[in-house]
Amino acid sequence: MITLYYHSTPNPAKVALLLEEAGMDYQVVPIDTRKGEQHSAEFLAINPNGKTPALTDGDAVLFDSTAILLYLAEKAGQFQGDGSAVTRAQLLSWILFVATGIGPYSGQAVHFQYFAPEPKEYAVNRYRFEAERHWGIIDRQLEGRAFMLGDAYTIVDMSVWGWARAVPFILGEAAWDSLPNVKRLLDAVSARPAAERAAALATRFDFKKEMDDEARGFMFPQNKRLVAA
Repeated sequence: MITLYYHSTPNPAKVALLLEEAGMDYQVVPIDTRKGEQHSAEFLAINPNGKTPALTDGDAVLFDSTAILLYLAEKAGQFQGDGSAVTRAQLLSWILFVATGIGPYSGQAVHFQYFAPEPKEYAVNRYRFEAERHWGIIDRQLEGRAFMLGDAYTIVDMSVWGWARAVPFILGEAAWDSLPNVKRLLDAVSARPAAERAAALATRFDFKKEMDDEARGFMFPQNKRLVAA
């Protein structure tokens, strides 16, 4: 049995989408990050990095959403394009672009805009700029294409979908004006029954919503060093 360790954030959503698209049987274990469950010894034994998602498949233990997507796509034999070397090269390039660019810069843009203490003007400017730049690259790649790699729906699109749902929070409501192709992809994927089921997972669990002092302590443990200083 596949077990997905899940929180209602972009990276776990990608994995849930692939599991639903592939019709794989799986169970969900919720990890409430604002309650600090990602730091439990039990979860750290699965993901020593203390982040969601993580996944077990029998004796196979995986963490990092991109590693999980690649593993599951290979297991399912689906959503990898036409199997050619040219397509494989593009798939790896773009899925890692999301992993190393879209995710980190979007996440840092959110952190500094909404959660970091002042002064933060420099950091907000840097990470908003980089998030906007990376999303612009995705938008240009989608110009004239139905999906990221052309006509085939792949795990690259699922990876983009996970983060694209948060674009208004990351870049502001007006962001769609400059990212029409990303919005088109988001709408197309979100309309798929598998995406509806994946998105509905977030409503099955009562995750903590408040970013109170306790939650900040779990989410931003680095701040303890500032207090100590």
